[in-house]
Amino acid sequence: MAMIRFDHVTFAYPGSYDNVFEDCSFQFDTSWKLGLIGRNGRGKTTLLRLLQHQCPYTGTITGTALFDYFPYPIEDKSRMTTDILNEICPTAQEWELLREFSYLELEPEVLWRPFCTLSNGEQTKALLAAFFLNEGHFPLIDEPTNHLDLHARQVVASYLHQKKGYILVSHDRAFLDDCVDHILSINKTTIDVQAGNFSSWWENFSRQQQFEEKQNERLQHDITRLRKSVARTSNWSDQIEASKYGDGSADKGYIGHQSAKMMKRAKAIAQRRERAIEQTAALLKNTEKAEALKIHPLTHHKKTLVTVSDVSVSYDENTVCEPVSFAVEQGERVCLTGKNGSGKSSLLKLILGQNIPHAGTVSCASGLIISYLPQDPSFLRGTLAEWILETGVDETLFKTILRKLDFERVQFEKPMQGYSQGQKKKVLIATSLCEKAHLYLWDEPLNYIDVYSRMQIEALLQTANPTMIFVEHDRAFAEQIATKMQMLS
Repeated sequence: MAMIRFDHVTFAYPGSYDNVFEDCSFQFDTSWKLGLIGRNGRGKTTLLRLLQHQCPYTGTITGTALFDYFPYPIEDKSRMTTDILNEICPTAQEWELLREFSYLELEPEVLWRPFCTLSNGEQTKALLAAFFLNEGHFPLIDEPTNHLDLHARQVVASYLHQKKGYILVSHDRAFLDDCVDHILSINKTTIDVQAGNFSSWWENFSRQQQFEEKQNERLQHDITRLRKSVARTSNWSDQIEASKYGDGSADKGYIGHQSAKMMKRAKAIAQRRERAIEQTAALLKNTEKAEALKIHPLTHHKKTLVTVSDVSVSYDENTVCEPVSFAVEQGERVCLTGKNGSGKSSLLKLILGQNIPHAGTVSCASGLIISYLPQDPSFLRGTLAEWILETGVDETLFKTILRKLDFERVQFEKPMQGYSQGQKKKVLIATSLCEKAHLYLWDEPLNYIDVYSRMQIEALLQTANPTMIFVEHDRAFAEQIATKMQMLS
């Protein structure tokens, strides 16, 4: 395998005033299973584009490798899956594809179906199988988990664990832990590479931040003390110097000598203070603030807010959700689990009151106010100001939440269609957090959301205890937040 080296690389998109990367230097080996992490908008996908030489930059990127980018662009999804996979890996034999399919728990018949008839999870698995049959190529895998249910994530993680030589962009902590052996982190001001999985990287990063915070506190204390000391010493020097010109028979030579000593001491203290200030400037450059979020749940006069009785969902006479029954009481956070296509999103929409073909009954408490966070944020258009008017949320609160979720102020003026998927999802999360509701329905809220924001949302929900029904395949998040799991089949 090859070593890929970035030397003093700087890049900005045309028309942008800010560099995405500035004077960045690092290296990695193409035999590594490399996890690429960083907050939304930090440039993870951009870095993958630079590796493929799709964008002009200054500096140098050295090392030879053939890169394959996932998700693979498919213009005509009505084509047969076998034709698309042969296009990706023309040298692969059919038996090799079927072998990879078995590792990924894909049925052989998938190969001879139109690609458009495959579920999103099946499409992801099929493409990954083809990528890893491309001998000598280095896969760049950009957020593959967004269309995978919990079981599928475990299957894909196990599959990737057996492979070597790829970059994986993901915000799913458990998924990263299962399948990477190095981490490349895009921080606020640096890019760091270290051996280990996400948990070991997070432990080291947290320790470094704690050390720098303590070091910063000590230096700030020293700076305050030295500032007072230099002022006091300078004052003494001025007083002694002034006494040379008073009345009496004072030894002016001795007084001048003492004054000079005081001035020299004051300068030495000032130099120590300046060195301390320089040391503080080198600290906390990569500190990630995760300020506490707030939510505004309402209290309902009834204990039970939702009752689902023998509900099944069908489309075109095909049942996607077998009969299910459960109740949701105030303070409960119910996680709907099940494979892709088992009707989780449909059930949320039923509770919301949408017209979904179904059998059985869904009963909601009278006067129930619901806040709904949809799975797909791609519909967002226009400016934030227009969105605020459309939704009626409090502008100050809304923008405060976005800032806490690491939104730059400059983003407030940009059209939302230019946002990353993660930034769009944060708009929807902030909107829901602004809404006062008895019940929160969240459909895969963490798709595209960075690790730090996930932890903020976890802390919020654990503290505020809102009543919630949610769908989420991030194992760590579901285990932390759910008070009850409801399986759909």
